[in-house]
Amino acid sequence: MTFRDLNLSNPLWNALDDAGYTKPTTIQAKAFSVIMSGRDVQGIAQTGTGKTIAYLLPLLKMWTFSKLRHPQILIIVPTRELVVQVVGQGEELTKYTSAVVKGVYGGTNLNTQAAEIAEGLDILVGTPGRLLDLGYHGALNLKIIKKLVIDEVDEMLNLGFRSQLKHIMELLPEKRQNLMFSATITEDVEMLISEYFNSPEKIEAAPSGSPLTNINQVLYRVPNFNTKINLLELLLAKRADMTKILIFVSTKALADELYTNISEKYPDKTGVIHSNKDQNFRFNAVNKFQDGSFRMLIATDIIARGLDIEDVSHVINFDLPDEPQNYVHRIGRTGRADKKGESISLVSDLELDYLDDIQDLMKFIVPITELPDDLVISTELTDAEIPKIQMKNILGKLPKVKDDSSAFQEKKAKNKKVNIKVRHTDKMMAKYGKKKTRGQKKK
Repeated sequence: MTFRDLNLSNPLWNALDDAGYTKPTTIQAKAFSVIMSGRDVQGIAQTGTGKTIAYLLPLLKMWTFSKLRHPQILIIVPTRELVVQVVGQGEELTKYTSAVVKGVYGGTNLNTQAAEIAEGLDILVGTPGRLLDLGYHGALNLKIIKKLVIDEVDEMLNLGFRSQLKHIMELLPEKRQNLMFSATITEDVEMLISEYFNSPEKIEAAPSGSPLTNINQVLYRVPNFNTKINLLELLLAKRADMTKILIFVSTKALADELYTNISEKYPDKTGVIHSNKDQNFRFNAVNKFQDGSFRMLIATDIIARGLDIEDVSHVINFDLPDEPQNYVHRIGRTGRADKKGESISLVSDLELDYLDDIQDLMKFIVPITELPDDLVISTELTDAEIPKIQMKNILGKLPKVKDDSSAFQEKKAKNKKVNIKVRHTDKMMAKYGKKKTRGQKKK
């Protein structure tokens, strides 16, 4: 099957030809006719299977020109990187049409984006927070939205965007087509679907969590952080086929620490990207990795959803994620568009429980590769790896000791006087030696 077999228009076919797309992926082929029917859709496919084009093609086929130039199609995504990716693919597919695609996200000037929207557009891609800002600012009219797409909805809910999504729904017209695409389906996703979707048809390209067949997965059992550094440097030195490597870590602090170590040997070939980096830094790092200036890019899991980089030769899990679904998202960055890829995981004893969860999700045992003979095994541990010794209290509860150490100063004699009430009779007795009356009462 080719894209020519789909009921598209000449402008879309020409755009696909220019981009080098010839055959639709499984999710693209399955989703096209269902979306064209106007039904709500719940699409499930792994990262890297072409979900973006799966919903863009039928939406663009149904799009019609409007003089109002308010957005007719709204696409909500979790990260600014994913906004840029979707806008890029949208512009690629609309190059022979008059449809205008624009993206909005936080970290940039709100008034600038409001001015761009005022110029007119047809398809708007944005992150939840910035869409709400523009809506409440009065710069964005969502009342003629005909098609709503929520992409990577599970990650959006994981990032805490539930409230923003609900507020956006309140700004949309009730009559619309809803499309949801995700790699995994959680209870939160199911609740969102039941509340806002109208009996969506489920389209599944592959079981959630199953490994991609064109990705070779291997793992090394490595004792500690510093040995992982040694192994990574050894692989980089020995393997010429590792040309474009995404290295995933679980925390921003670990990303910075790893970058500090690796960039000493590869200062001009290594980039780092996580949510604490500003927008220009992040885009610059991705662009340098994309064009080959950087051989390696160190990233956190949140960035895994927003990167669409071609020809990633290897994904390295420097540490395993605590959520098994994130492992699937990570390795989905390689082996894209039917190309072969490889994922390498460096697993310590502290991560074995995570490994079990990942293998249970995928129903696949990742094969173990022996450590190289010339690998230097480090005995130096990081602070996080040093076992914390908890001393048990064997003395029991000590008795309370009365504190007599408070300051004490003897009172002066004049301050020792005690006020004693003296009766009148006693005063008279002391003065005259006998009782003295005040006289008899007058009659």
